[in-house]
Amino acid sequence: MSAKLSSLRILALATLAGGMAFGGMTLVHAQTPAQPQPYRPGLGDLMTMTVQPRHTKLGLAGQEKNWTYAAYELHELEESFERAVRVWPTYRQTNIAEMLPGTTKEPMEALATAIKAADPAKFNEAYGRLTDTCNACHQATGRPMVVIQVPKASPFPDQDFRAQKP
Repeated sequence: MSAKLSSLRILALATLAGGMAFGGMTLVHAQTPAQPQPYRPGLGDLMTMTVQPRHTKLGLAGQEKNWTYAAYELHELEESFERAVRVWPTYRQTNIAEMLPGTTKEPMEALATAIKAADPAKFNEAYGRLTDTCNACHQATGRPMVVIQVPKASPFPDQDFRAQKP
């Protein structure tokens, strides 16, 4: 009987040890951190990080009649809008994928024409329309407190917006 009791004790201990080992593995697995989700910036983040600085730099380049740099920033602004639409095709109930290109196309084409012609008056008029378009979009998306304006000073103290002499 003692051999049988001994076998039962060994079986019980083995079962207990196995259960503890399995439980420990489960505990370790439960403590393994989940895979991080890819960063998806908010629409406001994208506007602040990419669109607004490009809009500002475009305006400053136009004020300085630096047409080469203005053309560059206009292209960068177009790409910033494209990225915003890619990440946020819809914001709340607003179809950003349709609204943004639909409202910015004309003033951006007018800006491109003014830049090619090196025409400050046409640039200022088109830039004003683009700025008004930004504010109309903010109104339409329930963000009327976000008001964009023609830059009065440069927030980029480390950048010279004047055209460089060759």
